[in-house]
Amino acid sequence: MTPVAVRDLRPTQITVGMREVALKRQMLRSQSARKTGTFLGTHMVPVVLGPKKRNYVTDHHHLARALLEEGIGDVLVTVMSDLSDLDKDAFFFVLDNRAWMHPFDENGKRRGYNAIPKTMAGLVDDPYRSMAGELRRQGGFAKDTTPFSEFLWADFLRRRIDRDAVAKNFDKAMKEALNLAKAKDADYLPGWCGPTSD
Repeated sequence: MTPVAVRDLRPTQITVGMREVALKRQMLRSQSARKTGTFLGTHMVPVVLGPKKRNYVTDHHHLARALLEEGIGDVLVTVMSDLSDLDKDAFFFVLDNRAWMHPFDENGKRRGYNAIPKTMAGLVDDPYRSMAGELRRQGGFAKDTTPFSEFLWADFLRRRIDRDAVAKNFDKAMKEALNLAKAKDADYLPGWCGPTSD
């Protein structure tokens, strides 16, 4: 466990759901500084040390972005692996092969490693990632340990719900998402909890 400046954290993905970030910010603002400190003590940000000993975040990107936007200076990290001896290309190749990165843009298209922002402030909004987070909270699927499982759900929704419909009426789009989540078409996704015949 090491305190690291939030502004120095490096993402390992291109997008976040900004509605998710807003919820984290709201939670941080609604509690006392003491409670926030306790919360952050139990929600350490997992990182992999990369070239130049930089901290590359492998989870909790939404929290890190919220902390940055709320002006919270430091966060505790837990180092999952020290790959700082690798050159940049080898480092990203290892991250990719260990499922420690998600180089997909807001349209669900895989991009080159250089498309990943250098700071949390550079993360781009993917409204379908926000839908996936809300879908999980509403019981559409169960929390799962599969890396980037909510991005898999986001991609599923992206292929079935029009982006304009999401932008115009998020709540209505969520009703459609809940129905889609229970369908047989979604049974391959991590945490699926639709009806079964047994």
